[in-house]
Amino acid sequence: MNILALGDVVSDSGCEFLRQRLPGIKKLYGVDFVIANGENSAVGNGITPTSAKYLFDSGVDLITTGNHVFRRKEMYDMLDERSDIIRPANYHSEAPGKGWAQIDLGFTQLAVINLAGRVYMEDSENPFDAADRILDKISCKTVIVDFHAEATAEKAALAYYLDGKVSAVFGTHTHVQTADARILPKGTGFITDIGMTGVKDSVIGVVPEISVNHIRTGMPARFDAAKGPCMLNGCIFGIDQKTGRCESAESVIVE
Repeated sequence: MNILALGDVVSDSGCEFLRQRLPGIKKLYGVDFVIANGENSAVGNGITPTSAKYLFDSGVDLITTGNHVFRRKEMYDMLDERSDIIRPANYHSEAPGKGWAQIDLGFTQLAVINLAGRVYMEDSENPFDAADRILDKISCKTVIVDFHAEATAEKAALAYYLDGKVSAVFGTHTHVQTADARILPKGTGFITDIGMTGVKDSVIGVVPEISVNHIRTGMPARFDAAKGPCMLNGCIFGIDQKTGRCESAESVIVE
């Protein structure tokens, strides 16, 4: 089974580029299931029912999120009502939505867990403990984890902690794809960050001049999404359905 994980989809440009390119990618690689991080898919940051529906209509099967998931209150009901949009499981239990999902594809089942890091991020439950708690509830072999975190060491540490317990761990949040897609010693696929789907000539999706001025001067700024030619970043994990072990991990860059 081939599972495609797509990096943070940024604004309307990223959504439109995903819609253009995803059908061809699915056909080329024989993709059975598509996961996309959609927490930046709305114009002006966050995720809305409109941007979520656009991703689903474009061929995404499940949407993960991260630290921007609660920015748009109009999304709260959808997070509660749908099982194919998840938010970090280690956020407070009273927060809208669910942190993991188990999906029946007919020919097999798979589970997806969304976790948030704590290094340079908002305070949340220990993601290692949260992963253990959720894995006790999952009844299928194939388990995929989106770890939305800043620090590369924290991402690698969680991946090694879960090695042999889950099928794959991919990092999101930094919007920069890392060149380390691989299979860990006990059979878990891993990539530190799968990157983003958005405008290539940007600072992680934002107009460069705005980011430069903000970082150089420290003055507040509205981070408008960049416009222009896009790229799609992701990773394809080949999973053995019987064992849940990862057999291949291949990063994807489409421009």
